[in-house]
Parts: sequence; C-alpha cells; structure tokens
Amino acid sequence: MKRHSAWVRITHWVNALLVVLLLGTGLNIFNAHPALYWGPKGTNVDTEGRWLAIGALGPRGMVMIGDTNFDTTGVLGLSAGQSGSLQNIAFPHWATIPSGRDLGLARNWHFAAAWLLIVNGLVYLAYGVFSGHFRRRLLPGATELQPGNIGHDIVEHLKLRFPKGEAALRYQVLQKIAYSGAALVLLPLMVLSGLGMAPGMDASWPWVVDLFGGRQSARSVHFVVTNLVVLFILVHLLMLVLAGPFKLTRGMITGWQRVESGT
Repeated sequence: MKRHSAWVRITHWVNALLVVLLLGTGLNIFNAHPALYWGPKGTNVDTEGRWLAIGALGPRGMVMIGDTNFDTTGVLGLSAGQSGSLQNIAFPHWATIPSGRDLGLARNWHFAAAWLLIVNGLVYLAYGVFSGHFRRRLLPGATELQPGNIGHDIVEHLKLRFPKGEAALRYQVLQKIAYSGAALVLLPLMVLSGLGMAPGMDASWPWVVDLFGGRQSARSVHFVVTNLVVLFILVHLLMLVLAGPFKLTRGMITGWQRVESGT
C-alpha cells in the first residue's frame, strides 16, 4: 500500500545525510573551544557563565557540568587519536568530520550543509502545508492528545505491540508528537540558534542574537537542541529496528509498504 509521497521521501533522505554531516562537523568545531556559557561572554580565559566543559584533568578525561565532574576517560576529554596515542580532545576523532582537527574545513562544510538543510526544510514545509500532509498525517488532533489515548499508546510501545493492517500506515500519537516536534520545533530552533552564533547577525539581523541573550547563549541552545535531535534519531532508529527495519526502510525508499492483516 502507498505510504510516503516522493516529496516526503526525497526531503527525508536529504535531511538525513545533511544532519549526519552537520553533527560530525559540529563536533569538530566544538573541539576548538569545548565549553559552553550562558550570556554574552565565553573566551578561553572566561569562566563566568560557564555551565559545561569537556577536557582533561591530568590523566583523566572529564565532562564538567556546573561544579560537578564526570570521569569520561577514553571517550570524552581524553581519547585515543588516529595514531593510537591519547590526546586531549573533547570528542574523539572517529566522531568528527573531518576526523582530524581542521576548524576551517569543518566550518566550511558545516555552513554549506546548514544552508542546504534550510532549503530542504523550506521545501518540506511548503509541501507539508500546501498538500495537507501536516494536517492529515503529522499534527495530532485534540482527541489524540487526551491523556488516556497517550497513555494507551505508551503502554502499546512498551509492550512492543505495533499496529497492523491499514492502521500501520498512519502515525500514532507518540509518533506524531515526536515527528512534528522534531520537524517543526527542534530543527527550526537549531537553525535559528545557529544563525544567532554568527557574528554577521550583529549587523544584519541583531534581533536573532538578542533573542538568545547573546551569541554564547545561542551556542548553548544550539548544543542542547542538537543533543535532543540526536536523542530523537536514536529513538527513531530503535523503533525502526523493533517494528521491522526492512519493510519500513523500503517504504521510505519506494513509497510502498507491505502491511500485515489485522488491526
């Protein structure tokens, strides 16, 4: 049965590729100054407003959140480099794009992918609005948002009972909340906070910087939202595996999905 339109499939896969590129290059950029602040300050010597830092304290890798330190040796703060020797770096080389420290190249790729993400997002938003895709399939209705219905869907997911038949072609309320939240809230906020970090915004769109209370606050929001996007992706992939990765992936590639009989 028909599941996804060509516009949804194309923008989905373009978005997936761009998000992977943005995540990898973003981690490389973060490694150049692995600390986050609230407010306008934030330099190599500033600690005012700092709420997160990733680095090494002697022979141990640490993630510092406020006044609390977490030992993350081997993964964050201190990890094996490409040569195999330990290096003091926030995120390991295998998680960044490019894998070595190259701030200039990472920034160029990051900004290029960001503008492509904006264009792809605008195409998806235009299709979703004018085709009725958002109204019919993505945005939950008032009845669906009733606590009893949400609770029932949570129980069904915990029991790994997924819809069958034509019901499998429709998003359930938890899916609608997650997908609409990611597409209509998280990704736009990620783009907006990214613009808020750009020095050029001071002259062209200063309201974007003011909206976040300064570029350092925008950087913190960008980091937090990005981690929420990663969490969404991980849950999305987990549900994909549990519900049937072959048939669901085929549906997002071809637009057609084989459904089991039943309700």
